[in-house]
Amino acid sequence: MQTIGMLGGMSWESSAEYYRLANVLVRERVGGLHSAQVVLHSVDFAEIERMQVEGRWDDAGKVLATAAAGVQAAGADFLLICTNTMHKVYDQVQAAVDIPVVHLADTTAAAIRAAGLTTVGLLGTGFTMDQPFYRERLESHGLEVLLPSAEDRATVHRIIYDELCLGIVRDESRRAYQDVVARFEGAEGVILGCTEIELLIGQADVPLPVFPTTRLHVEAAVERAIQTTL
Repeated sequence: MQTIGMLGGMSWESSAEYYRLANVLVRERVGGLHSAQVVLHSVDFAEIERMQVEGRWDDAGKVLATAAAGVQAAGADFLLICTNTMHKVYDQVQAAVDIPVVHLADTTAAAIRAAGLTTVGLLGTGFTMDQPFYRERLESHGLEVLLPSAEDRATVHRIIYDELCLGIVRDESRRAYQDVVARFEGAEGVILGCTEIELLIGQADVPLPVFPTTRLHVEAAVERAIQTTL
């Protein structure tokens, strides 16, 4: 079995879900007492969040690139950046290591195309929704990506940073997200494009097909890791 490298802590609430899912999926696929081989570097999210707000993406990329090199040195065979937003610095991270960095948007796009869909709404942080780095990666797979209104984007972003990243899950926030989804016009499905969103809503909460990026990312990682086991 290959060793999965993870860059986490952004936030640790969703990184814990990455770790949990990796082990659950390995147990389901391989059986017995098998669990995932994981090397995890968890950063201090307060420092990264400050760099995000200040637009210091290159500095944030250097932090993650250094962490990625350490994860490779610790024995990881490939790497996951356990956050949608920080895929903005994907190229810096990939350049810092000799192992593959599995892009979260690629695994999400593959699932959407496999479902036969082409037009999807995107929920995520303001950075992920407003900036082109994530949408363009999805669009490179032939997808059309729809965004909420500016007001709805602000609501989605606020709930992520003020609540979900702090482990706060509120019914009224779930309803707010449901309302945002209901206002998507023409969407065939919805990308839960922030790793914390899956802590709040899932397929049971909205009528459109949802694409949970954390689960899809981990599923792809586990399939890659266990190829030498099965």
